[in-house]
Amino acid sequence: MDPQTLAERVVSKMFDNDPFSRWLGIERILVAPGQCVLRMSVRPEMLNGFAIAHGGVAYSLADSALAFAANSYGIQAVSIETGITHTRPVRADDILTATTSERNRSARFATYEVSVTDQRERIVALFKGTVFRTGEDWSV
Repeated sequence: MDPQTLAERVVSKMFDNDPFSRWLGIERILVAPGQCVLRMSVRPEMLNGFAIAHGGVAYSLADSALAFAANSYGIQAVSIETGITHTRPVRADDILTATTSERNRSARFATYEVSVTDQRERIVALFKGTVFRTGEDWSV
């Protein structure tokens, strides 16, 4: 199977079995080996007591992008360390886009950066994650 088809099948299988990402309303914009772009709209029930999006919203979007990009090679990968910096407030009806960038990949570990932007293409969060590549193939 060619790498692009493998990436699409793995991410589809993951997404179909990921009720949280679907609840967030995530839309897959781009899936390719080591890459992923996701988009979602912020709903009023995602806001905190400051009337801005709960930090977990951008974090969850970025974490899903990390997972899909890291697993897109057909080898099961799980996060072992993640972190996020929130750079501007996110409000209801904002449209967030998470774009991954693979920084390093070896047989056992990979590191990704995810930039989360709003509909005006302003960076609202920067996320970094390291995954452990288990060596187990995805059955797709």
